[in-house]
Amino acid sequence: MLIYILKRLLIAVPLIFGVLTLTFFITRLAPGDPAAFFIQPGTSPNVAEQIREQYGLNDPVPVQYVKWLANVLQGDFGRSFSRAQQPVFDVIAQALPITVTIAGLTLVANFTFGIFVGVIAAVRQNTVLDRFLTVTALFFYSMPEFWFSLMMIILFALKFPIFPASGLNEIGAEGFGPLEFVLDRLWHLVLPVTVLSISGSAGIARYVRGSMLEVIRQDYIRTARAKGLPEKVVIFKHALRNALLPVITLMGSSLPFIFGGALFIEVIFAFPGMGRVTVDAIFSRDYPLIIASTFVAGSLVVLGNLFADVLYAVADPRIKL
Repeated sequence: MLIYILKRLLIAVPLIFGVLTLTFFITRLAPGDPAAFFIQPGTSPNVAEQIREQYGLNDPVPVQYVKWLANVLQGDFGRSFSRAQQPVFDVIAQALPITVTIAGLTLVANFTFGIFVGVIAAVRQNTVLDRFLTVTALFFYSMPEFWFSLMMIILFALKFPIFPASGLNEIGAEGFGPLEFVLDRLWHLVLPVTVLSISGSAGIARYVRGSMLEVIRQDYIRTARAKGLPEKVVIFKHALRNALLPVITLMGSSLPFIFGGALFIEVIFAFPGMGRVTVDAIFSRDYPLIIASTFVAGSLVVLGNLFADVLYAVADPRIKL
């Protein structure tokens, strides 16, 4: 197992490096001048030229790439243009825990509700409940997250002010006790996590339903029932464990979608997470911060897929990595 994990991590190095290289050239091809962030109206053209020269923006793109590569190989991703020359990883270190918290809660909610609904729909196949759950899952799966976010804010934060519409904590939350602060943070995360998880769990429910229907028709399930085992034991111990194998793949592959959704969610709900940082970096042409954000996102996706592969072996001992 350990050797397999090390091999996968070594293979991931050129993959992430290729993504970063592609991102580097795409950012250089995009229109706009990063130096414009430092240039105010009335700034002398000579000053503007000095700024471009200072950051190497006048160099040919291949020369910029070689310089960038030399710095990256030393672990230096540069300093943010738009955030007072902070090292980019200092900026990310402040934003990443917020996004990881949202993604972690969303992942748990996705699979908890998705598996629960999928199992019920499979066990109650072709009943009114099955059709209701299937149609409802398809409805939420097809709903755009940005539109759903706005509807949730209008309904549950404005018309019926149950949950806060934006921000991570109430104003003055720094004075709360530790438990009160955490509860306040979780209360602010209810709407965004609900928006992110409801469409994801709807898709997982459909996968679980299809997989469960295939498994419960197998001979060993009929044998388990013939032995007189309780139906709950048959479904949850024997059928569900085998039905989860194709679903486990979704656990790793869902990370890019969760982070992509978090990008819009953090902008809509005004969260200072990775999504908000990336959007601001793109609009300000902050090349170092864009590339560093891509590096972090790519690394998390690779680790997510590796985690899914390891779970395969945990769920089914017959699988050897």
